[in-house]
Amino acid sequence: MTESPQQPTPSAIPDKPSVDGLEERWVGVWEQQRTYAFDRGRALRLPRDQVYAIDTPPPTASGSLHVGHVFSYTHTDCVARYQRMRGREVFYPMGWDDNGLPTEKRVQNYYGVRGDASVPYAPNYEPRYRGDMPAKDVKDASKQEPVSRATFIELCDERTVEDEKAFERLWRRLGLSVDWAISYRTIEDRSRAVSQQAFLDHLAAGTAYQSEAPGLWDITYQTAVAQAELEARDYPGHYHRVAFHRVEEDGSRGEPVHIETTRPELLPSCVALIAHPDDERYQGLFGTHVTSPVFGVEVPVLAHPDAEMDKGAGIAMCCTFGDLTDVTWWRELQLPLRSLVGRTGRMLAETPEWLSGEGATFYAEHVAGQSTFGARKAVVEALRDSGEMDGEPTATQRKANFYERGDKPLEIVTSRQWYIRNGGRDADLREALIERGTQIAFHPDFMRVRYENWVGGLNGDWLISRQRFFGVPIPLWYPVDEHGEIDYSSPLTPATESLPIDPAADVPSGYEEAQRGEPGGFVGDPDVMDTWATSSLTPQLTTGWGSHEGDDELFAHLFPMDLRPQGQDIIRTWLFSTVVRAHHLHDEVPWRHAAISGWILDPDRKKMSKSKGNAETPEGLLEQHGSDAVRYWAASARLGTDAAFDTGQMKVGRRLAMKVLNASKFVLGFDAPTGEAPEGAASETSALLPLVTEPLDRAMLTTLARVVEQATAGYENYDHTRALEVAESFFWTFCDDYLELVKARAYGDDADEPGATTTSARAALRIALDVLLRLLAPVLPFATEEVWSWWRTGSVHRATWPEADECRPSEAGDPAMLDAVGQALGGVRRAKSDAKVGMRATVSSVTIAGPEAAVAAIRDAETDLRAAGRIDGEITYAAADQVAVRDADLVPPPPRTPTS
Repeated sequence: MTESPQQPTPSAIPDKPSVDGLEERWVGVWEQQRTYAFDRGRALRLPRDQVYAIDTPPPTASGSLHVGHVFSYTHTDCVARYQRMRGREVFYPMGWDDNGLPTEKRVQNYYGVRGDASVPYAPNYEPRYRGDMPAKDVKDASKQEPVSRATFIELCDERTVEDEKAFERLWRRLGLSVDWAISYRTIEDRSRAVSQQAFLDHLAAGTAYQSEAPGLWDITYQTAVAQAELEARDYPGHYHRVAFHRVEEDGSRGEPVHIETTRPELLPSCVALIAHPDDERYQGLFGTHVTSPVFGVEVPVLAHPDAEMDKGAGIAMCCTFGDLTDVTWWRELQLPLRSLVGRTGRMLAETPEWLSGEGATFYAEHVAGQSTFGARKAVVEALRDSGEMDGEPTATQRKANFYERGDKPLEIVTSRQWYIRNGGRDADLREALIERGTQIAFHPDFMRVRYENWVGGLNGDWLISRQRFFGVPIPLWYPVDEHGEIDYSSPLTPATESLPIDPAADVPSGYEEAQRGEPGGFVGDPDVMDTWATSSLTPQLTTGWGSHEGDDELFAHLFPMDLRPQGQDIIRTWLFSTVVRAHHLHDEVPWRHAAISGWILDPDRKKMSKSKGNAETPEGLLEQHGSDAVRYWAASARLGTDAAFDTGQMKVGRRLAMKVLNASKFVLGFDAPTGEAPEGAASETSALLPLVTEPLDRAMLTTLARVVEQATAGYENYDHTRALEVAESFFWTFCDDYLELVKARAYGDDADEPGATTTSARAALRIALDVLLRLLAPVLPFATEEVWSWWRTGSVHRATWPEADECRPSEAGDPAMLDAVGQALGGVRRAKSDAKVGMRATVSSVTIAGPEAAVAAIRDAETDLRAAGRIDGEITYAAADQVAVRDADLVPPPPRTPTS
């Protein structure tokens, strides 16, 4: 536990409590007193089940947070606060995901620059723009100043540091109870060293490998893209019905075989025609050859079960490569590689060797070096001229793969890349990773299906290399032989103690810088790792794994961690990749629980996101409604459930926080009764329990004891919403009914020593307030801390979570009593409202009807009901199915006399 701050005395209760300004008041106190600090020494002394470790999502430092972040991080914070109040030492760090494409885009747009490896480094570079580049020029690469790789990385680092400061201020204002002393950045030295060490461990174990193979490529960002980063979108195109021709036995041109394609520009890379083995139309063609139109290349006709008989002509050309199906056919049918689309999205400038004659001439004159669109136009014209196109192109909408951050369809380009084995090509590993999913408790449980479906549907290993600048470098060099050829099969690895390293700047052991790129020398791997390759190691990174500034003792105690909170959309990326790394590195799952938040929906029921331009930024919301109010809205949504962005719900939360202040001021306005705590009492509230003697007070506390049990069960089951619902519902009953019913009795008479009934009311009020503040503290940290400071020392967030026995009287009350008497009081109030008289009007006589048990309960609390309802006359009771007030005779209050 941390040392408690010196708190105000009860005399500091303000005359007019307000929720405004509470954030500024308490954020400073919590920081000064290190209220949420993780005590490493205590954690290591405690049994593992008394420590709670959270693998917090590191938000991407690329501009601004949006309200979805506030939504999901509030869920996690409620859990952290609950676990801390349960007496556990809570490990709750905060990280920042700095590296990767989002940061590079942010820097390009902010400074008006772009990285260029051919530009020499310029010390003390000062960009022309700092956030004021004209919007129309932001995405125009020709207007972005080229800077060296090193300069671009420096600017990325500068910008992320500033963005992270703004993020931290917002998180503090929201009241996140993280320990800011153990925050991290995914680009700092330790993060890079851990990421590189894990990669080298994978390499040594054979779970990381390099391959030159077809892969998805984004021509805009000039980088490879992994399967998990794909987004299928509708894309306009045209079907072209074109004719291949059978090759007769004598080599002559035979009958046409029509296929339909949306990408005629890939005809020169065609390697086969493919039809379904059961398609009767093509049984006679299997095993024969056809020639391609325009280019005259002879290719086989083959069968494969993935061919769709009901799509187009039922027979398709396989090109290397038009889509992922082409890759499957190429690999499984062992077809030749004829790749023509380069990394720029243009057709290769050199005429490929497999073309000859007129086909080679046409390629050289009309296709070479063209964009795919220009090549398509030229090929379509040639098909028309040759008569090998049947009819005109037909417009269609087709599904195309996009990089999730890109705006152009991906191409499939053959390149050398690094992969980590994830079960996409290994059935045994796939099953092992699905089994790992069963070792994690998903909240809600149905989210596990999304994990299993993703793993079961993988068609390739995890591509981790990226052709970018700002990221963790792949920590390898390659020898260059005496002929100047790079030997990729024998990578040079650094010593673990030298990590982190940058192959572009550092030199492998046994070489000198002058040998870089020279025969007999070396070259550094030019690529960086996918951002997920670092953030997938957050459990290892935060708990101390790795040789660079590591903490073996802490890692052994905290790993696997307890909780991974995250969004549902990154189950396939962050959650799965973290499981893969832990499986390979530790033969273990990384955590025991995964809490999956839903999405925030805009008024059109669409997911809010920055990329869609429909996301709200949280700064204004926190300023307008207050942090407790925004947290209330977030906590009102269950895990895994999408929630509407609703400022109305925030207003309800603000009203609740305000009511906590005002109701508490009322309760604390009475002198505190004194009592002696019984031996072994759970808390100081137990000292007041023997003073609670009145049936209504016991009924209220018995009900509250049940609420404690239900709220505790909610948090234990990762259902913070249930915990809030039961606590809030009781709180409003407490305020609207119980406070009104016992108000007169709590004031009592003017005697120096209040009577037993007054003492009972005051004791019950104090007990209830103490327990309610702790029940509401995880959701409303500012309002509850403010009230706690009026009468307690220390922080409510370091107080003990309530136990039911703290508020359960030795002689249990009837929970139905408070409900019955509350309904009766409500009936009296409605009678006055219907009669259009004020609540100060007296009741000369009234009949109260209800079930026998309810009537008996109302009789037992009749004194309190009379005082609250201003009932001066006779109360008659009658039988009924439900509580109702009848025949109320009302006497309006006398008019008030004006005072001078």
